[in-house]
Amino acid sequence: MDELTALTSDLVSVPSHQDETAVGDFIETWLRDETDSSVIRDENGNVVARTNSGVGESLALVGHHDVVPPADRQVRDTGDYVVERRDGRLYGRGAADMKGAVAAAMLAFRDAVDSATSEVVFASFVGEEVGGTGVRAALDSGLELDYAVVAEGSTNYSGADRTDVAVAHRGRRASTLVATGTACHASEPEQGENAVYRACDAVDVVRDLSVPAAEVLGHAVSGSATVTGIDGGSAWNVIPDRCEITIDERTVPGGYADFSEVESVEGVEWVVEQDLPPMACDDAEFADHVLDAARQVHEARGDEDPQQVTKPHATDAGWLAQEGTTCVVYGPSEPGEAHTKDESVSLDVLGRCYETYRALVEGW
Repeated sequence: MDELTALTSDLVSVPSHQDETAVGDFIETWLRDETDSSVIRDENGNVVARTNSGVGESLALVGHHDVVPPADRQVRDTGDYVVERRDGRLYGRGAADMKGAVAAAMLAFRDAVDSATSEVVFASFVGEEVGGTGVRAALDSGLELDYAVVAEGSTNYSGADRTDVAVAHRGRRASTLVATGTACHASEPEQGENAVYRACDAVDVVRDLSVPAAEVLGHAVSGSATVTGIDGGSAWNVIPDRCEITIDERTVPGGYADFSEVESVEGVEWVVEQDLPPMACDDAEFADHVLDAARQVHEARGDEDPQQVTKPHATDAGWLAQEGTTCVVYGPSEPGEAHTKDESVSLDVLGRCYETYRALVEGW
């Protein structure tokens, strides 16, 4: 446990919200020094370590080492991130999302990989927080994984004192409705076409859209579509000729809301800005295998019984699943913990995750 705490502290202290190079160097060097695996650092900065390459079906422990920008209180004058330990938790930018999980996976990979007879992979990607740029580049370059445990947060989803196994998560499609019209003086509004009115008509369509739902291994996943912003007009006495509406849509495996209806409003165009895919585990046996391992660890530690759950947030598991990798999500971050100015991770839960990752790798 001391080694896990120290490794997590070291990873968290290294800045990686603008440039992941330094923390990538740290992970690469550690893997080369601590394991006999084949370690590759690609041109994008992704770090991938393999053992028993090409033998049997592969199991990967997957994380990312970029973080969102820190709050001022999370950065030292030297530029390093502040790391503090108190009340059984480690505080610092990236502690929960997700350098603690990366550290647990690194140690589990090192400690158990020699017992595996099929291929085992450790992978930490860049750019997860900006749309999965790292994993997408790796997949485009030929990365293939059969099974993956993505170490994003799944702790305390079904209840307190447990790390659950997420068998599905929602995706996120971000889009903009662009309404155009004809500007004129506001004293003679009939001389123009008000883009804000057209945008409001489009919002009414969004409000009434049907959103999809899906079922993954017996678990329901529901989507949503929500207006999150409006921007239009240039002056109080000018009829606006342009107005933009931002939409946050949460997608489900196999389903999207039908936004084609929005473009039936005159002068309105729908533009997709980002589309992060959902994830659905396609192998009940693998999901049960991970849950069994987690339950054995929880029972031995006296923790509550974990369950299979779904997760509301998109992760790199979506990109992997889209390319044929069977995925589940299992990791220490708790709901509401990531991206906060007081971000932290439970050291006890980190130990629980390490033991589960190790149990999965042993004898794979």
